[in-house]
Amino acid sequence: MVLSALFIIFVTLLAIFAPLIVQITGWGPYEFDPDSIDPDLGGLPVGPGGGISSEHWLGVEPGSGRDIFARIAYGARVSLMIAASATVITTTLGVVFGMLAGFFGGVVDQIVSRVMDFLMAFPTLIFMIAILSALPAGNRPALLVIVLSIFGWPYTARVVRGQTMSLRNSEFVEAARASGAKPLRIAMREVLPNLRGTIIVLATLAVPSYIGTEAGLSFLGVGVTPPTPSWGQMIAQAVPWYSVDPMFFIVPGTFLFLTVLSFTVIGDRLRKTLDAGDAA
Repeated sequence: MVLSALFIIFVTLLAIFAPLIVQITGWGPYEFDPDSIDPDLGGLPVGPGGGISSEHWLGVEPGSGRDIFARIAYGARVSLMIAASATVITTTLGVVFGMLAGFFGGVVDQIVSRVMDFLMAFPTLIFMIAILSALPAGNRPALLVIVLSIFGWPYTARVVRGQTMSLRNSEFVEAARASGAKPLRIAMREVLPNLRGTIIVLATLAVPSYIGTEAGLSFLGVGVTPPTPSWGQMIAQAVPWYSVDPMFFIVPGTFLFLTVLSFTVIGDRLRKTLDAGDAA
């Protein structure tokens, strides 16, 4: 877990300070370096390891000579921004609607549950691809956040609804009712604090899911569009170069894998810790 936390901190700092980092390295994510590729070899990077050198710390893209490290840093910005924004929105919507359905029950529960069932019945990835393909290419990160949020909140809401239903008849809730507290106050002051652990775990596990989904959509060409850097987009661009320049695939693939793995490990550890605390 410590290694996972350290890697997440590293990627986060890489994303935050990406503009400063490219000033230090001297190469931005959109700059071409024709001297770093060999036109006689079809644009392959000059030097070992995909062109790794003191100028290009992780090598360069074949065919263009763009600095991979700079694009990784800016790709981290895009991935984390989309994942964090979608997580905030889906968690907020999921908690609000899940608590409404679980606490008030009746007609409110029926309406919210049917909406959740409707959205969860869709083959999500296929509909995301279809929707994003039909939308204009402008401001793709914002569109990705909206689409991910539309299909993502029911999963959080369903868990929160079940937890709320188990809490609404608890002794401390009944005591609050007996004291004359209004339903909204009971929900916010009594029920919501007891959902804190569940919400934290759900949010932590949602981040890697959205990072992976964004990368997958960008890989398929309906996510983040060039020239904006994206790890999934970089992996897609590496397909024709697998056999001659594997580093072009390995670098973004490794960053994507380790980021998703790190968030998943932390989320799973938090869940086990909170479950052990509840059992005690």
